[in-house]
Amino acid sequence: MLVLVVVPPLWVALYSVVPPPGTLLMVLRWAQGDGWQRDWVPLDEISPNLRFAVLAGEDNRFCSHWGYDLVELDRAIEEWRRGGRLRGASTITMQTAKNVFLWPGRDWLRKILEVPFVLSLEAIAGKRRILELYLNDVEWAAGVYGAEAAARHHFGRAAAELTPRQGALLAAVLPDPRGWSASKPGAYVRHRAATLETRVRQLGPDLDCVR
Repeated sequence: MLVLVVVPPLWVALYSVVPPPGTLLMVLRWAQGDGWQRDWVPLDEISPNLRFAVLAGEDNRFCSHWGYDLVELDRAIEEWRRGGRLRGASTITMQTAKNVFLWPGRDWLRKILEVPFVLSLEAIAGKRRILELYLNDVEWAAGVYGAEAAARHHFGRAAAELTPRQGALLAAVLPDPRGWSASKPGAYVRHRAATLETRVRQLGPDLDCVR
């Protein structure tokens, strides 16, 4: 209990001012031969076109919740009660806790340990830093991590220069970045990207916390 209370806030406080050197997933992928492309950049050097598209695709209520989207959780449970598949209701804060501090997987130990990191991220790091951590550490292709490396890998330009369409394509592949490609999108990814571009325009002030 002492570890759960003390370690997450201290670790989050450190990463609130210092870029993480890497994540456990990066190490595991590198050991499997995937390589390791990653260039940390501040949030202001990541195009709003990508920031907004990621929120539109991954977490519409990012600016208003405190780590857990109770609305989406309630919907997921209701769908399950009606006989549907029990889907996840993961927020960007939850994904950041998993990606940056913990390990991939769905085991219950990881989910339990995730809670204090989620609460610490919201209380200490704040929304802009959470998104900055997420966008610099998420996987966008085999061995390609973070917005800067992804922008250069897929489009040959800096993350700051991404167009609305390119930002939407990168956001569209996040559910399966190793199976889908932002630079060689299939019909589904192209359709999803177009949907995200529309959703960004609809969200408006719901994106204010990361402008």
